[in-house]
Amino acid sequence: MTLPHLSLRSVLLPGLLSLAAATAHAQDQHTITTAIPILTVSPDSRSSALGEAGVAISPDANAGYYNPGKLGFVRYQHSASLSYTPWLGTITNDMGLGYLSGTTKLSDRSTLSANLMYFDLGQIQYRNNTGGLLSDFNPKEYALAVGYGQKLSDNFGVGLNVRYIRSNLTGNSIPDSQPANAVAVDLGAYYTTDLTIGAGDYNLSFGGAVSNIGNKITYTDPKNADFLPTNLKLGTAITKELDPFNKLTFTFDANKLLVPSPYYEDGVASNNPAVVAENDKRRRYGIVKGITSSFSDAPGGFSEELKEINLSTGLEYTYNDLLMVRAGYFYENPTKGNRQYLSFGAGVRYQVFGVDGTYLVPNSKANPLSQTLRVSLHFNFNELSEAFGPADSPVN
Repeated sequence: MTLPHLSLRSVLLPGLLSLAAATAHAQDQHTITTAIPILTVSPDSRSSALGEAGVAISPDANAGYYNPGKLGFVRYQHSASLSYTPWLGTITNDMGLGYLSGTTKLSDRSTLSANLMYFDLGQIQYRNNTGGLLSDFNPKEYALAVGYGQKLSDNFGVGLNVRYIRSNLTGNSIPDSQPANAVAVDLGAYYTTDLTIGAGDYNLSFGGAVSNIGNKITYTDPKNADFLPTNLKLGTAITKELDPFNKLTFTFDANKLLVPSPYYEDGVASNNPAVVAENDKRRRYGIVKGITSSFSDAPGGFSEELKEINLSTGLEYTYNDLLMVRAGYFYENPTKGNRQYLSFGAGVRYQVFGVDGTYLVPNSKANPLSQTLRVSLHFNFNELSEAFGPADSPVN
């Protein structure tokens, strides 16, 4: 999801207090909104170039963010990645998303990871209902996670993240408001195998993860707490070795928010007492109820539940594990936010160093990542054969 734009420069009191639960298309009553929507954005350039697919692609330093089940398959003793994404780069230069991640192998089958996401919303003017200036403040959000992944066999692994989240949108600028805090966990599983089909060699991978399972948060009244963006990801990736130097990877992900759908009735105003009461009831669900109800609570039935699934697909060409070219597409149903965009990227790896870049082409100029270049740096130290010996090298 994307955070509100344009209006961030001059925010009125009522809108500010619900800022974290809003999105760029929140005026559409069918759009699902949550707190801290930045947690659903791909922070690194590789996955963002693949249409934000990442749950089943080959693991790297960013594996823990997308699927901690991949961590046990990381190829290097130590790896790190640093990414930066300009936000609303066409209209301001003081907003951005930073991301730092790293992994270290505890053994050839187990890996410890950590990552930090930091979102700077820039300098904002806070105003009251009459337009009077309250103060200036620089809102920030961050999420710090520690993860562990274990290979249970040569082909299958599982993993866990624990994440601390803090969102400070107002500071002391607005009475009766406060920073929001949450603790969440991610669970992931990953399966990979090598195949020979005819004369061709392939690698086939499947991944699944549930992220941001945690407490609801609030900036004001605890009775009006908002859900975190608990999300289910399922995906696959298949790699074809074209020859000893060239390979091609196709990947596909499906994502669904595990939070209550907004209630509506066709032809009935959103402020109708019955509609308001039902939405208030759903908003007060507990975490477990919110997750379980999310598979069957769409007012339009099963067909609308399918519309709540976002699709990501991408293609990655690799030459000699040195040069990568990528393209992807992200699709969100028009009634559920209407984010649709193409993404293009490239990367290079040389010895311990690597760099990736991504450029996004949205279907709407309103996208906050439009016309911006996202960059990631990579550092990989010691192949597993060097760290643990050839006998312990991963099969993939």
